[in-house]
Amino acid sequence: MAIAVVMFFQVITENATLSSLGTSNYFETFGWIRFVSTLWDEMSFMIFTGMIKFAVDWFEMENKKKTLENEKLAVELKYLKSQINPHFLFNTLHNLNYLTQIKSDQASEVIVMLSNIMRYMIYDSNKPSVTLRKEIDYIQDYLALEAIRLNNKFDLKFDVTEANDQLEIAPLIFIPFVENAFKHGISDKDEKSWIDIRLSTKENIMYLVVENSIGEKVDMESSGVGLENVKKRLALGYPGKYTLDIDESEKKYHVSLTLDLA
Repeated sequence: MAIAVVMFFQVITENATLSSLGTSNYFETFGWIRFVSTLWDEMSFMIFTGMIKFAVDWFEMENKKKTLENEKLAVELKYLKSQINPHFLFNTLHNLNYLTQIKSDQASEVIVMLSNIMRYMIYDSNKPSVTLRKEIDYIQDYLALEAIRLNNKFDLKFDVTEANDQLEIAPLIFIPFVENAFKHGISDKDEKSWIDIRLSTKENIMYLVVENSIGEKVDMESSGVGLENVKKRLALGYPGKYTLDIDESEKKYHVSLTLDLA
């Protein structure tokens, strides 16, 4: 019906405007040739406009789909980041209470470090990225509090001398591996236990190695964010831009993370 109406008005317009330009009677008759020609023109026009509309609708649908996916990723990342180990906070508060009772000078240090950690977790962790400097400071405060809790009865190394601390990284990426190191191999009853953490960068590539002695076997998923959690964060935040290798032997547990921060 729509094609017939368009064809009718096209014929009238052609007869009124074009027949005076030539002597041909093409515009004065409406034969099969003219019918087919007009029909083809109108169908071609409608197919063309239909394809344009289809393309526009497809792009709009893809944009909406992409927006929904981004919103879903943002929600999931926020959820994953919120799963920080509360056990560490309870232990720290318990130690702080003890240090206060014995009037230890370390009590004020614990308060400052715990304040730094809480500020980082509440404010900076909600940002899409932070400088490596902030992530390093957070880990250093965490390690210091754990050292106080365990009365420094273990060997700890944290080397960041070859790291460009101004590079940007997603917050709370390192803490699951550090937590697991403590859960896997550190005990206040074993002074031979140890943790060795090395963080370095080369251009925009970051290298993190966390090694620790093997102690009492602990379920990985009971430790902080957990291994599966941090894998999800890496997959969501750095798709195709990281490698994560985990190896356990009789003497040590080894984690190696390479991350492209470009």
